[in-house]
Amino acid sequence: MRRAIPLIILFVLLAPFPASAQGILPSSFAGWSGNTNSGLNAPVAYNGDHIGSVLADQRAAVRQEYGFLSGEEGTYSLGRDALQVTLYRMKDPSGAYGLYSYLRAPDMSRPGPNEHSVMSREEALVLLGNLVLDIRGNDLSRFGTDLSALAAAVSARAQQGPLPTLPEHLPTKGFIDRSDKYILGPVTLNQFFPVSQHDWLGFSTGAEAEVARYHVDGRELNLLIADFPTPQTAQKKLNELQQVYHVNAADVDPNGSPVFGKRSITLLAIVFGARTQAEADKLLEQVQSGAEVTWNEPTFQFKEPPITTMIVGAIIGTGIICCFALISGIAFGGFRIVVKRLFPDKVFDRSSTMQVLQLGLGSKPINSEDFYGIERNQPK
Repeated sequence: MRRAIPLIILFVLLAPFPASAQGILPSSFAGWSGNTNSGLNAPVAYNGDHIGSVLADQRAAVRQEYGFLSGEEGTYSLGRDALQVTLYRMKDPSGAYGLYSYLRAPDMSRPGPNEHSVMSREEALVLLGNLVLDIRGNDLSRFGTDLSALAAAVSARAQQGPLPTLPEHLPTKGFIDRSDKYILGPVTLNQFFPVSQHDWLGFSTGAEAEVARYHVDGRELNLLIADFPTPQTAQKKLNELQQVYHVNAADVDPNGSPVFGKRSITLLAIVFGARTQAEADKLLEQVQSGAEVTWNEPTFQFKEPPITTMIVGAIIGTGIICCFALISGIAFGGFRIVVKRLFPDKVFDRSSTMQVLQLGLGSKPINSEDFYGIERNQPK
């Protein structure tokens, strides 16, 4: 019992610190070290309430919309080179993808260490499940293998899951590379689609959105695609926007900023920056929902036949039934007669098992042999 008490105390002390708070960034990788003896800081973890240094900036509200849970910072060194690594842990892969698309800059045109990663000369972004790595250094293209090792070490602690499918509905014609952003809240949406600062799109009711920029006829247009739980919810939101923000208004103000929209099943597409409906339709007509509402069950129309057809059908049916009964009766009776003639007193109506009830009205008693026409010699 005395030995168990220290173990219990140790368990109680460690219980408030979950595994996620113990650090995800490795202490070293591929020769890079975060040793404090070199004057560099080892990885430091922060939760959502106590955000430090790089994590505490004007984008904190955006991260909260994407489901920010905790973050870490670490500085790694290899010779004279140094890497500043920031890790964001989100509640799910969808939120991590949103933050990844938000942090992605237009100059990040080079591929990174995995499928969902981009990099520029001095910064790299890597999406790993519900984790996002932000790596900064000088001429990062020299450290491709090392960055892959870091991503592999962090990926083992990531929560994997499906990514949003909404970006797949973005049109490709005229698309400006790396301009798409996955949105889960009004603060982020207002930065890229400044219609209103409040939740005018309905994120609180389950909406998700994707924004992107396009070149159409020499002009830059902003496209917003929002996905709603049901087609009815999407249509209701479009009707609301038409009343409040005059979406698809017939009398377009040439000096204003008209907004045009279209619904496709559960998707709601909105174009901002177009001068006319025809200009906006060049984008809106390319947005199609992947869901289809179909009714594949065959249909028919019942028509009652005329009375003459019904009478003739009844007569023919009755005749067929009578013929079947007659033929069946003759076949059954003929079979019995033939068997009784060929095998008398052996198959049907055997005298040993057959009993005949008699009323005694006649003078001659009935015997079972009478059914076969067999005459027995009676003793005199």
